[in-house]
Amino acid sequence: MINQVMLVGRIANDINEKEDIITVAVTRSFKNENGEYETDFIDVAIRGTIAKTTTEYCKKGDIIGVKGSVRSEIIDNIKKQILVADRITFLSSKKKDFE
Repeated sequence: MINQVMLVGRIANDINEKEDIITVAVTRSFKNENGEYETDFIDVAIRGTIAKTTTEYCKKGDIIGVKGSVRSEIIDNIKKQILVADRITFLSSKKKDFE
C-alpha cells in the first residue's frame, strides 16, 4: 500500500511556533460550473526540525511544497484526516504591496 501525498499551495494562516498545524490553500486545476477556480484548505502537521525551519523562514502567503502522508488523528476530540509533512520545500515568498 502507498500513502504518499504531494501538494503545492500558499500558507493560509499565521504560523505560530507553539502550534504544530498549518493550513495550506491549494487551488484546484479546473473551474467549477461558474467558471471559477475553487480552493481547498488542507491541514498539515509539521513537527520537529520541519516545524522549526518552517516557522523561522515562512509566513502567511508564502508558497510551499509539501510531501507527506495522510493519517487519522484526534484533534479537539474530533477524528480528522491530516497530512503529516515529511518534507517541506520553500518555493516563494508573498510579494509585498508597495504604494
